[in-house]
Amino acid sequence: MRELIDCHIHTERCGHATGTVAQMVGAAVFSGMGGIVLTEHLPLPESLDPDHQLAMLSCDLASYADEVREQAARVKGLEVVLGAEADWLPGRESFARDVRDTARELGVQVLLGSVHFLDEWAFDDPHRIEEWETHDVDTVWRDYFSVWCDAASSGVFDVMAHPDLVKKFGHRPGFDPRELYSQAAVAAAAGGVLIEVSTAGLRKPVGELYPASDLLEAFSAAGVGATVGSDAHAPDEVGYRLDAAYDALAKAGYDAVCFPTGPKRFREVAL
Repeated sequence: MRELIDCHIHTERCGHATGTVAQMVGAAVFSGMGGIVLTEHLPLPESLDPDHQLAMLSCDLASYADEVREQAARVKGLEVVLGAEADWLPGRESFARDVRDTARELGVQVLLGSVHFLDEWAFDDPHRIEEWETHDVDTVWRDYFSVWCDAASSGVFDVMAHPDLVKKFGHRPGFDPRELYSQAAVAAAAGGVLIEVSTAGLRKPVGELYPASDLLEAFSAAGVGATVGSDAHAPDEVGYRLDAAYDALAKAGYDAVCFPTGPKRFREVAL
């Protein structure tokens, strides 16, 4: 029987999710999972999150860390790791490094890297989907992967989350994206990061895993290790369709999935 792990879980602290840390942990226990990483969104610049609906407040960081550690000590039969998710922001790279340093000082063991913004545009925000109409899709794809490669090779992150998030609403480029995929694989290998196979895309308009099979195969060929995650934003999403992620990894040539336990540390879980 497979050991299921979920390395990407949010809580109500981010402002756009429901469920406390305890409720997320309880959902994982109920599902019989072997390990989870809580990965709340680290703070964003005020100009990008003026209503505090996208990420934790800075004043919540310490209590979030304490709450996860408390649950980790209390629960039996489930490995609970303190993690967080941080944005790589073009032109504000020092912000990600500063947030990373603060998180590490508070004991965050695993840091997910994400690209949600191109300039000031949160391209994956359903409240801003109409802005796609004012952008050239091919350009957005190229810009996204350029920023993603910078993030992956930056040395800031342990894992790169939902690698081709740019496809969330079903927008596809008019060119073959495999050249971008090759660049992403090279960047991930150079940066020593793991990549995430995320089942969240199965709940979104695109209706498929992040990353696409061709991109996952490129990561595999480059020797880049992989985690899996649901990107849960509610207790009933914890562990969401992880078998699909495991199957995709096996098809792409992986024989194990990585459960991260600290900066550049992980244990392997057989597929």
